[in-house]
Amino acid sequence: MKMNFFSYINIGEIMEKIKKYIITILLTVFSFYYINHRMITIRNNDPIMKQIKMNKSYEIKSINATIIGNSIITGENGRTIDYNKSYNNMKKYGAYNETLIETKEVSPTISITNNYDKYIIKGKPNKRKISLILIMKDKKENYLSILNKKNIPVTIFIDGTFLENNISFIKKEKNNHEFELLNYNNEYNEKFFKISLYYLETITNKKCKFCYTEIDNEEILSLCNKLKLHTIKPSIVIKNNLYKNIKQNLSNGEIFTIEENSYNEKELSTTLDYIIQKGYKIVTLENLLKESLE
Repeated sequence: MKMNFFSYINIGEIMEKIKKYIITILLTVFSFYYINHRMITIRNNDPIMKQIKMNKSYEIKSINATIIGNSIITGENGRTIDYNKSYNNMKKYGAYNETLIETKEVSPTISITNNYDKYIIKGKPNKRKISLILIMKDKKENYLSILNKKNIPVTIFIDGTFLENNISFIKKEKNNHEFELLNYNNEYNEKFFKISLYYLETITNKKCKFCYTEIDNEEILSLCNKLKLHTIKPSIVIKNNLYKNIKQNLSNGEIFTIEENSYNEKELSTTLDYIIQKGYKIVTLENLLKESLE
């Protein structure tokens, strides 16, 4: 009975301590919340903050990515004022000063970022940018020579077997162009695809971002979705009459695949000049499809 009595006393003391501890935590949390809420109220009523919030000239609405069936077109980030940073800058200065306003980008509600289960068919419709894709099965030095002389980057999709046999070539060109993996020996075996992907990223010292198909292909889309790679389906694949096809289809955000053959090679330089003269910038897929503001 003695032991039970003292045990009862000890449990009572412990429960009392726990009760006090919980009350202390609750009071601390409440105090923190109250002080924080009070500070926010004071800050929002500060004339400096009111002037900052009245300035709407820095605001840009984000543009959602456009989903059309199983395809998607890139959107664009918006911009808003970073109220806390701007306010802190001006409080240190001692008055409202528009030059001290800081901004931050805001992602669109619908973004390509996590939409790996759709085919990307186009970049931003409001930017005069396009991308050119080469599917390289053999080394095409003449193509790259023309592109490099004009300092124009393209995205080159290569097969895993091409990768294994042309390491020095890829190392030579990796700073001029963007390399992505097409498949491995014309197959989409996950194991070999992942090995080749890792190998390519090691050689280029850059994370791969894209897969490629010219038609709807669930096998490719499923594999690339699993690997968190975006699947590109170009606007048009040009087998010949390069200049004519580009001229007829040139518009903001377009993605063109140029088949490597002697016909297109002869028209490549003239076609590139035409694109630039029309005010378009030729960029890699990574550049074309990023949603950040520029």
